[in-house]
Amino acid sequence: MKKVLIIGAGVSGLTTAYCLAEAGYKVKVLSKEFSPDITSNVAGALWEWPPAVCGYHSDLVSLERSKEWCMRSYDKFYQLAEQKETGVYLRQAFFFFRDLVKNDAFQLQKMNEIKKNTKGFDHDASFIEKEGINPNIGLVDAYCYEAPMVDTDTYMEWIMQQVLLLGAEVIQGDVNSDLISVEKKLKKQYQCDYIINCTGLGSIKLANEVMHPLRGALVRIKNNGVKFAVLNKAYCVSFDQKTQEQNIVFIVPRGENHVILGALAEEDQWDKNINLENYEPIREMFRRCKEFLPILEDAELDENEPVRVGLRPLRKGNVRLAWEENSSIIHNYGHGGSGVTFSWGCAQEIVTMITNRIRFENNAAQLETYAKKNI
Repeated sequence: MKKVLIIGAGVSGLTTAYCLAEAGYKVKVLSKEFSPDITSNVAGALWEWPPAVCGYHSDLVSLERSKEWCMRSYDKFYQLAEQKETGVYLRQAFFFFRDLVKNDAFQLQKMNEIKKNTKGFDHDASFIEKEGINPNIGLVDAYCYEAPMVDTDTYMEWIMQQVLLLGAEVIQGDVNSDLISVEKKLKKQYQCDYIINCTGLGSIKLANEVMHPLRGALVRIKNNGVKFAVLNKAYCVSFDQKTQEQNIVFIVPRGENHVILGALAEEDQWDKNINLENYEPIREMFRRCKEFLPILEDAELDENEPVRVGLRPLRKGNVRLAWEENSSIIHNYGHGGSGVTFSWGCAQEIVTMITNRIRFENNAAQLETYAKKNI
């Protein structure tokens, strides 16, 4: 039984641990921090066809690979939505546009791919009126499809329990060096054959990688039917590449009791100590969502946690899912705002990568043995 050390316990790390343990590998998860004190709990966690509404997933090679990853996750989340304890829901997600989709080649291609690959797709500009969207903010087109939406608090707790039930060992600890320089030490210390790096922004150190935080924030409001009818649909307006302004609209039901409103996408901002009281862009984001969907005008904030702030791991080449050359290390980071959407696809690919490596090594050993016998 081959042994694998996974560094990082966010959604990428735990999903990878789940898939490897399920495939029969002996797994250890090493992490400095765990849910709920990680970026994965802050994630918007609406499944999206790449690139997501924050608009920063643009590397063409990574973009093509990510389409397969997201579809593997789509199918898996559909299965998980049948189990209430997972915190996964299937709901309609509406996307609105400031220009006609047919007049934008990129958006038209993306829409056609969504139509082909998702359930419940419908393209109709009248959704603007039917869904009660403000008619005076310049939106002219819309489509919708059925999408998984993940209550991250419930889901991260659930997947951790599944990882433990599958026999994985979870260890609190930290790695502060380039993995190449400490590979042998880690393999000896944790008695493992392979190392998987799922540390997000931690890869700045562990992979000697040039990365940046893409700071995001979400306002949390109550979804109890008091100030507005219970909301069970998501509404989004993508990042406007033409103006580069903070004009994203992201309104998503979170579980059964909250709605999250966003979003921000601020490059190279590390400070997470921002909120409605001390940061105007969050107040503007809140106003923008209420202007977009007027029924939210009198929405009640979640008094226990009105705002969540997280740092998306942004990499110029987007996701890095690959072997470190001449090593037993696989890197799985740089997911930006799509960690949940890509999680199952990336994890399943890692299982295939390791299985293929083992098969190759076994075949090479057999050939060497055969050659020696026949000298």
